[in-house]
Formats: sequence, structure tokens, C-alpha cells
Amino acid sequence: MDSPSTLSSPPNAAAPGIALKVQIVVIGAGQAGLSAAYHLKRLGLTPHKGFVVLDQSPGPGGTWQDRWPSLTLSTVNRIHDLPGMSFSEVIGTDSSEARASVAVPEYFAAYEKRFELPVYRPVAVKVVCDRHDHFRVETDRIQVSARGLINATGTWESPYVPDVPGAGRFKGRQLHTKDYRTAQEFSGRHVIVVGAGISAIQLLDEVSRVTTTTWVTRREPEFRDGAFDEKVGRAAVAIVEDRVRRGLPPASVVSVTGIPVTPAITAMHARGVLTRRPMFSEITEDGVRWPDGTALRADVILWCTGAAPSITWHHSCCASLEEASS
Repeated sequence: MDSPSTLSSPPNAAAPGIALKVQIVVIGAGQAGLSAAYHLKRLGLTPHKGFVVLDQSPGPGGTWQDRWPSLTLSTVNRIHDLPGMSFSEVIGTDSSEARASVAVPEYFAAYEKRFELPVYRPVAVKVVCDRHDHFRVETDRIQVSARGLINATGTWESPYVPDVPGAGRFKGRQLHTKDYRTAQEFSGRHVIVVGAGISAIQLLDEVSRVTTTTWVTRREPEFRDGAFDEKVGRAAVAIVEDRVRRGLPPASVVSVTGIPVTPAITAMHARGVLTRRPMFSEITEDGVRWPDGTALRADVILWCTGAAPSITWHHSCCASLEEASS
């Protein structure tokens, strides 16, 4: 395998055919990936030779680049500072109405530049092979051999939609949070918004201003008064940790954090938008039906139901590759 010093082109212009050998490879350059890269560098690993970050996006910002236009810094969940450089240093404290899809990528770009992080893009990881004492990472452009791997690909690219009987015969439109752009496209249509997370409530607020809506959740929403301070945050983390240690899958974020009561939510209560209905059991041609036989006509079902881990690459032992090279 070629020495990593043979890489003469900039990280964001990784040339096809290059082979690198490093200690650690990080897959994904979102918040988790950049945080990992920062700490790897602090631990003494040299960029390019000690570690690299592979990112499939054409530019900095991770999946924030794909968020809907109306999502601003005032409505998004808090943007937590990356280690070593605060968000306010780049964006400022008076930019609450800035688009998240613009502001967050700007912050990430500045972060990569300040700490000279070796982010290679656009590079799409295809296969990760376990070769006993190292990993072989195959991408659409380069190959990387690494002793350790950090997967930081997040969840945005793998939207989750529950399997509900009849979904295939619905004649209306079904879409996920990931596909949402503007509320105006639903004007004049009845929209069912499914989900109890922060994104579901934000989109319910927007859509309900231009058309009629029905809010559906799997569990009774839990609204929380008071600030989400460090004490509350640590308690939420403890709940998640306890489930994982007991071998249980983590519950939804909002089930442990609650839904903070903001002025926007107070206004939604006043408009009657937050009258919640339980999860339906069947999707019909022109709407949905509950277990008791109650039916509702609808034109759109907007699934705000989260996502699954986005492991876009396939992991294998590469037996065929080993045999071919022997």
C-alpha cells in the first residue's frame, strides 16, 4: 500500500486510486465526526498519517445542508458547540433567524479550517473489510487501511417509517421529515403529522398555519416546563445509559427529555393544534383507520418518526479479496 505521504492533493480533492495507511479512520464529518477528529489530534495523532476523516458530502456541514429552508437557529434544537470553538465565534449571537442549513455548514467549515482537520470529500465509503489486525476501507475514490474505525455517519440518511398495514394502497402523498421543504405545498389538503419529537411539532406548527391537520403520536406526549439545564441533561443521559447497559435499545429522545413548553407551543395549544390522537392501525386508500373502526380522510401523511443509524457501507470479512490476492 502506498505511503500516505504520496497524497499531494488537498483533502477535498482526493484523487481516485490513492491508498492511505493510517491509525484511525473516521467515517462522517458531521458533529460527531469533527469532534472525534479534534480529540484524535489532541491525543497526538498526525492528520493524514495518523488519522483521516471521510465525508460523502461535497462540502462541510454534514446533513445540515439538507434541512428544510424554514428551519432557523431560533427553531432548531440547540446547536451544541464543537470542542475548542464555540458556535457564536463564527455565527454570532444575533443570528437567530439565520437558516440552519447555511449557518451550521458555515460553522463546520470554519472549524475544519481552524484545526486543520484532514477531511477527504466527496468520498463515499462502500465496503469495510475486517482483516484481523486492521480494517480495509474501500470507497468510490480511495482506499484506506486503518487499525481503528469510528463510524460517525449519524441517522439523517436513513429515515424510519413504521410498517403500517395498507400503506401501499394510500392514494395520497406520504413523505418523511427528510423530504419536507415548505408548508405551502400542502395548502388545501388535510395533513396527518405522525410523531411526537421536536421536528414533528415544528412542522405541525408550520403546516397547521396553511391547512387543516391531525396530530398522531404513538405515546402520550410529555410536555416539560423549565429550562433544559445540565442537571436535566445528565438525568436524560443516565436513563439512556441504563437501558443500553441492560441490553435494551435506546428509547426516543423526546421520551427522556420531554417536550419543552415554548411560546410557540403555547400558541399551538391556544389554536387547538396540539389535540393529539393515538396511532392508527391501518392506512386506507383515502386516509387512516383506528382499531375501534374510526376513519379519517387525509391527503398527506407526514412521517416525523425519526431515523435509524445510517451505516451506508457494507461490512464483510473480504474473504473473496483475500483469496484473490493469495
